[in-house]
Amino acid sequence: MKLIIAIIKPFKLQEVKDALAESGLARMTLTEVKGFGRQKGHTEVYRGSEYVVEFQPKMEVKIAVEDDQAAPAIEAIKKAAETGSIGDGKIFVINLEEAVRIRTGETGVEAL
Repeated sequence: MKLIIAIIKPFKLQEVKDALAESGLARMTLTEVKGFGRQKGHTEVYRGSEYVVEFQPKMEVKIAVEDDQAAPAIEAIKKAAETGSIGDGKIFVINLEEAVRIRTGETGVEAL
């Protein structure tokens, strides 16, 4: 099993969700996050005062999949989230040692 963590631009969330659903993966966990990478942030002017916005709003999408579903899920996220601009995000893939469905006690792939 794999845990896929994707950090994407907020306005790309619906496209990523739709792309995953088309791939047969209609489940995810979502968190609103802030961060920065190479883009570092930018300056804005509010009521005549300039200030630096260091952390950019992003969405963190987590999805647990079987090993053979990882490549299609990654490709779906990559295509849906891409704008071609700096700050498009990252995808991390982590080996998932175990999963347990709390309600039934199912483990492993059955718990996904």
